[in-house]
Amino acid sequence: MPMPAHEIEAAILAALPGAEIEITDLAGDGDHYAARVVAKQFAGLPRVKQHQLVYNALGGRMGGVLHALKLTTIAA
Repeated sequence: MPMPAHEIEAAILAALPGAEIEITDLAGDGDHYAARVVAKQFAGLPRVKQHQLVYNALGGRMGGVLHALKLTTIAA
């Protein structure tokens, strides 16, 4: 069963309070998403660390109920 966009957003917000998140379903199948995340927690971190924060927020769902997530991260 695919992961709904609102669950992705909720998981990221729980880990990165105050983040601005925009989720786009890329294929219309609830399985391939793009996420644009703007968060103050990214300040001073390299892009790979920013992405790790987001992936950690999603726990073990990546590669399971969430097949693909294209990330764009921006420090606020």
